[in-house]
Amino acid sequence: MLTMNATDVRKNWSEVADTVIRTRPQFIKRTRDYMMLSNCELVEALLEAYSFTADRFVETDGSITLSLNEIDLIENAATEKEAKRQLAEAIMDYATEFYNEFNLWSSAPNRKGHIPYVLKALIFDDIQKIEECIKCQAGKN
Repeated sequence: MLTMNATDVRKNWSEVADTVIRTRPQFIKRTRDYMMLSNCELVEALLEAYSFTADRFVETDGSITLSLNEIDLIENAATEKEAKRQLAEAIMDYATEFYNEFNLWSSAPNRKGHIPYVLKALIFDDIQKIEECIKCQAGKN
């Protein structure tokens, strides 16, 4: 792997940051630890393959329930548009809480798979972009 020593990164921080932003990510080694420094555009591109999908259920009162497949989140509203908006807000809230307690949630076996979706929501940092990313499909009872 093409790694830079952390000491060299500290000494040349501006140059390293410029390279990461304009040219390519940097791999950094500190003692036994390895990390990658990247700009958010690259991370967004890496996460492009991850999408939010929701099962849509029409309730007896005519309201719409959306159940997110990737993360256990469910929202109900009078219309699909409203439910989708609420689901996008719930995704952002969940991503923020997950990130704030990252050490705990990222090591939980039933939550580890949420990491790419959490990062995607945090990179978007925009409820409307998250909402546009949710693909709805008919749910099965």
